[in-house]
Amino acid sequence: MAEHTFDVCVLGAGPGGYVAAIRAAQLGLKTCCVEDKHLGGICLNWGCIPTKALLKSAETYHTIQHKAKGLGINVEKASPDIAAIVKRSRGVAEGLSKGIAFLFKKHGVTSIAGRGRLASKGLVEVCAPNNPSEKPDRPNGFGAVTDTIKARHIIVATGARPRRFPNMPVDGKRVLGHHEAMVLGEIPRSIAVIGAGAIGVEFSYYFNSLGSKVTLFELMDRIVPIEDEDSSAELTKAFKKQGIEVNTSTKIEKVENTGKGVKVNYTRKDESKTLEADYALVAVGIQGNVEDLGLEKLGVKVDRSFIQVDGFGRTNIEGIYAIGDVAGPPALAHKASHEALACVEKIAGHDVPAFSKDVIPGCTYSQPQIASVGLTEKQAREKGFNVKVGKFIFKPLGKAIAIGETDGFVKLVFDAKHGQLLGGHIVHAEATELISEVVLGLDVESTIHTLTRAVHPHPTLSEAIMEAAAVAGGECVHQ
Repeated sequence: MAEHTFDVCVLGAGPGGYVAAIRAAQLGLKTCCVEDKHLGGICLNWGCIPTKALLKSAETYHTIQHKAKGLGINVEKASPDIAAIVKRSRGVAEGLSKGIAFLFKKHGVTSIAGRGRLASKGLVEVCAPNNPSEKPDRPNGFGAVTDTIKARHIIVATGARPRRFPNMPVDGKRVLGHHEAMVLGEIPRSIAVIGAGAIGVEFSYYFNSLGSKVTLFELMDRIVPIEDEDSSAELTKAFKKQGIEVNTSTKIEKVENTGKGVKVNYTRKDESKTLEADYALVAVGIQGNVEDLGLEKLGVKVDRSFIQVDGFGRTNIEGIYAIGDVAGPPALAHKASHEALACVEKIAGHDVPAFSKDVIPGCTYSQPQIASVGLTEKQAREKGFNVKVGKFIFKPLGKAIAIGETDGFVKLVFDAKHGQLLGGHIVHAEATELISEVVLGLDVESTIHTLTRAVHPHPTLSEAIMEAAAVAGGECVHQ
């Protein structure tokens, strides 16, 4: 059994862990990263990246089927090749995972294969997994100890996994998690999607675009319930137009694999109903991977499966840190990466500001896409702001008309007293590419005036942000 000594030991190589390891090495700290599956974590291998590859294939087919003719393009006999779609998605993920191995080597990060746990303060045991699995909802157990690592600073970046419920048992055959849905080798005739957060909404769009009959279920009173109410309403309208059946305020009682399909028993408006479909996809919540890490033994505070930290990733135990999904929501790769930077730079002695969750953009990659940052209109009012809203639809925008993507809007929320930007919400085919201007606007405390007076190139979709600010200021000439 080998023994190693490092300044920093990172447990997990997802978008929080690998960024922390590389940045620590850049700052001159001797660093190792322990990972029991694939470099890149869920995001690169089974989440953010490969799902976007799947969605691009679905979007392209949907464009050919429903929009190409309007753009003057005639396409005959187009059909999706599900095997090729899945193969491309997996290839994209594998290529990026190899890229992280290259970056580790370039920056001098020692990569250690295995599963790490805290043996004591400053000491990590590395074990061979006793039930090796690539699946994100099946955490590997611990086998024999293969290495021990002494480190002054230990960063837990073990991520999270889908939450499971006894009335919706995921069997990987007919009742799927997102892992199985990503590599499903056929296009279902019908599929029930349970949970209308980002994952459920994206897979609803994916399967519907490829030709499946999709029924979407959500317990709350609207889909994408964390988004602004106007965004939820706009996406609901678009989904219904696309043929997706949307059921909100719906409680799932039981999901059953019948052998040749599934039965979904649910209650809506006090009425019990049953849906039969080829498959069901369960996409309801996540939980942190905190089991068997030695956290309880050392007294590290954990609340509802998430490690409690401050703005620098510090736990209540000196020398132990946590970042990313395991440190609590929002479960977003970019949140994890920026937490990593704040954590490691503080460890290195840099004078850096604490990481804040107030300006983290959220993105949903269905079509239309949803992107948001900051406060919703409702949240702003609840916080006591005198709210001024600027909302501009894409329908009259020149670039939107030219590319045939006129659905959606930009909605900006301002404090009426000072004109300061409080939040932004975009629904459009390119919403996720547009939101960064609003993120920067929040970060630099932009106002109605600065956003309106900033010269936006014409014709571009970004003009809608300027126009929304102008609406709030009563100066819009195009609405």
